[in-house]
Amino acid sequence: MIPTSFPPKDEIARLTASMLLEIEAVHFNAAEPFTLASGLPSPTYIDCRKLISYPRIRSTLMDFLAVTVMRDAGFEAFDNIAGGETAGIPFAALMAERLALPMTYVRKKPKGYGRNARIEGHMREGERVLLVEDLTTDGGSKLSFVDAIRETGASCGHTAVIFYYGIFPETVDTLGAHGVQLHHLCTWWDVLKVAREGKTFDAKTLDEVESFLRAPRAWQDARA
Repeated sequence: MIPTSFPPKDEIARLTASMLLEIEAVHFNAAEPFTLASGLPSPTYIDCRKLISYPRIRSTLMDFLAVTVMRDAGFEAFDNIAGGETAGIPFAALMAERLALPMTYVRKKPKGYGRNARIEGHMREGERVLLVEDLTTDGGSKLSFVDAIRETGASCGHTAVIFYYGIFPETVDTLGAHGVQLHHLCTWWDVLKVAREGKTFDAKTLDEVESFLRAPRAWQDARA
């Protein structure tokens, strides 16, 4: 189950973007922007949760994520794979299977009864943990999961995601300041390139999306 084929990173990015477009996980709408969790508007929305319903695609992407992590972090860099509640849990399970490692998951907050735990599964002191999620925007939501892992006495210096927005320059710095390195398969720029090549959306929509990607804060401020 451990992948042994290492495609070039740009090919992984292109294929990942193509698969996300194929299953219509990518949504562009400049006329009626989506509202992000932050409350801010965006002409883009991506639903990586759809991937779990497509066995061939999810399997290929998990192979890609496994080889990306092994190439960038090391072949024996981890002892445990942790998924972030909730979207990260299925992908963490698939990654743990590929890397032949134990799997755990991290709650967003203590469940409020029983052991009142945030970590489910068996995470040991001193283990090197890889946090797996579906995506990241500015990296902020990952920090709570990382802190919960570290409170067990384990270490967490890496997080792996399928999709990284790639438009907020502070993301890598935010994670880096917390001692966390980000690994990802593709960004909005990869999706936009493939969408233009395949004419998946009309040119006006893609132009507006590009305007957002080049200056997301200014685009949001003008419409907030």
